[in-house]
Amino acid sequence: MGYGQPVGQNIFRVFLLRPLGIPSPFCTSLPRHQNPQHQLRAWPRMGKTAYRRLKGSQSFRQRLLLATLSSTPILIEDIRADETWPGLRNHEISLLRLFETVCDDCHVEINETGTKLKYKPGTIIGGRQHRAHDCGVSRSIGYFLEPLVVLCLFAKQPLTIRLKGITNDSKDPSVDTFKSTALPILKRFGVPSEGLEFKVESRGLPPNGGGEVILSLPVVHSLTAVNWIDEGFVKKIRGTTFSARVSVQFENSMIKAARGIINPLVSDVHIFSDHRSGSQAGNSPGYGISLVAETTSGCFISADTASSHARDEDTSSLADDAKRDLMPPEDIGVGITNALLGEIAQCGVVDSTHQGLLFLLCALCPQDVSKVRVGKLSQHGVETLRNIRDFLDLKFIIKPDPNTQSVFLKCIGYGMKNLSRKRFSDPEDQALFHYRQY
Repeated sequence: MGYGQPVGQNIFRVFLLRPLGIPSPFCTSLPRHQNPQHQLRAWPRMGKTAYRRLKGSQSFRQRLLLATLSSTPILIEDIRADETWPGLRNHEISLLRLFETVCDDCHVEINETGTKLKYKPGTIIGGRQHRAHDCGVSRSIGYFLEPLVVLCLFAKQPLTIRLKGITNDSKDPSVDTFKSTALPILKRFGVPSEGLEFKVESRGLPPNGGGEVILSLPVVHSLTAVNWIDEGFVKKIRGTTFSARVSVQFENSMIKAARGIINPLVSDVHIFSDHRSGSQAGNSPGYGISLVAETTSGCFISADTASSHARDEDTSSLADDAKRDLMPPEDIGVGITNALLGEIAQCGVVDSTHQGLLFLLCALCPQDVSKVRVGKLSQHGVETLRNIRDFLDLKFIIKPDPNTQSVFLKCIGYGMKNLSRKRFSDPEDQALFHYRQY
């Protein structure tokens, strides 16, 4: 990637500055300097770009996302300047490349040490033709999905993209949780089901990845404000266990341990297994589980984890024998079930992992009131509220509920509209529309 150079094509439009009804000086027989109708007008000098100055590496994804949606150039300084390994990490550079893939005319500059970043947003184009991105192995695909889906809802064209990398780990939301929880949240805000698809082609676990997913996302003119405060009662629990390059018996052990806790509480429980081998198993062995509770009011509460060999940077101080140890499947089944019950007990319409996505969608709604209810505010949720305030100048009204320890949040949307989306499938109709406009 050519950092320091403009990305994409720079398109310049030249307009003839003359009053209506006066012939063009190029159509007269007089020399231009003798033509009384010809007046030279100085083209206004372009001013310097005003960058919003930020510091630190925190909330890097949301800063890029909100800067692009609000067309705000940003300058981030002191990115891990005091750490042993300063500057941007591999996954953050990969995220910049992903934004370049789905945007046109964005400009990125990084200094030699990686501690200073200039980012000037471009036009969100989306697109279906040969879109692919390698997310790397320092963070999983789930790290990239949240900003990608929010960004490309307001693209010029619907998006279809193939993402490669790690599908499941213990740090980021898994691709299974994204499919079962994040997509229903999008539908709640008016994103149409037609064209909204997500498919796991192959699994990929740390440290070497090798997974692939395909995301198809429609575009919207605007989102729909919500009044979402009823969390309902749990009516069923669904789950998915997966294993790659290990025995399928690991999945059976996780299912048995999880059912031992869930079955006395909920009668409608189905946990499916997804065993992969060969090319669909990725490059590293491992296993894990994702559980989702669906409530009577249409809420989806999730929890997931995975057990695999750690990445090199996570185990630099451990012995090689310790690196090969995996968590027993029974402990994973019990642990993730207790985590799911803890999320349900918080009485929110989403789990703590998806609070940031919920707040972003509320903020981008039309200028109407949205009201939601969540459990205890997570650190990610608090950072999201701060970034929304800084970039969109939008504040939420927060009111705790002393009876359930949950929190009500209310805001008036920013009024984000997608004015660049294509409205005509027929090129002739589109050309006729532009002809009538001008």
